[in-house]
Amino acid sequence: MKRLGLLGGMSWESTALYYREINEGIAARLGGLHSADLVLASVDFATIERLQVAGDWDAAAAILAARAHDLELAGAELLVLCTNTMHRVAPQIEAAIGIPLLHIADPTGEALIAGGHRRVGLLGTRFTMEQSFYRDRLVQQFGLDVLVPAELDRETVHRIIYDELVLGIVRDESRERYRDVIDRLIAAGADSVILGCTEITMLIGPADSAVPVFDTTALHAQAAVTRALA
Repeated sequence: MKRLGLLGGMSWESTALYYREINEGIAARLGGLHSADLVLASVDFATIERLQVAGDWDAAAAILAARAHDLELAGAELLVLCTNTMHRVAPQIEAAIGIPLLHIADPTGEALIAGGHRRVGLLGTRFTMEQSFYRDRLVQQFGLDVLVPAELDRETVHRIIYDELVLGIVRDESRERYRDVIDRLIAAGADSVILGCTEITMLIGPADSAVPVFDTTALHAQAAVTRALA
């Protein structure tokens, strides 16, 4: 079994989901008392969030690259960055380490293609929905047509993530807002929806959408298990 390096804390709520998903995946595949061989570095999300808002991605990249290097020194053989948004700085992190980084968009793109989906709606932070780093990877590597919500819907989705989900707050009224956003994406032609923020799975599941939803947290964790056992 390869040792996984989890770089989390963005937020710790979703990082806890990763820890559970990966260990459950290892146990399901190996049976008995097996669990994952992993090391975890968890950053202070308040610091990262301030840099996001300021647009200082270089400073955020430097912090995450340093922690990724710590994980490599601790024996990690594969890096799992437990967040969608901070894949914005994945190239800088990869340049600082000698181990591979499992990009979160890749298992999602693979699952979409395997399911026969081509026009996908993307939910996430406003950084993920509005900047090109995530959408471009899905378009260029998987040939997907990626739709994002309208501006007011993007604001709603982003606000609920930062004001509620990263704090562990799950509200029925917020679930209804997300359902409305998903319905509008479907009306615009989406044949599937990416839950492109690792906390969204706390709020939305398959029952909340008329088209399939793809949970990046679960897909990323499952891919990490597969790579750990390869």
